[in-house]
Amino acid sequence: MEKLFCLGLALGMVGGALLVANSYKVRCLVKKSQADMMQKFDEMMDEKLKGNEKPQEETPEKKGKK
Repeated sequence: MEKLFCLGLALGMVGGALLVANSYKVRCLVKKSQADMMQKFDEMMDEKLKGNEKPQEETPEKKGKK
């Protein structure tokens, strides 16, 4: 059963690759989807980086060592 699943998965990937390679509309759709995903990923990373840039207050131990 696992062999059959792997075979079906491989055939599906090959079929999808052939479909994308031979169809202009599908190729454009894939490129657009990739661009959208990259834009969303960049926005998420920017938000995460902004959240990590909070100014850190000095702790009493650090103040005394100066």
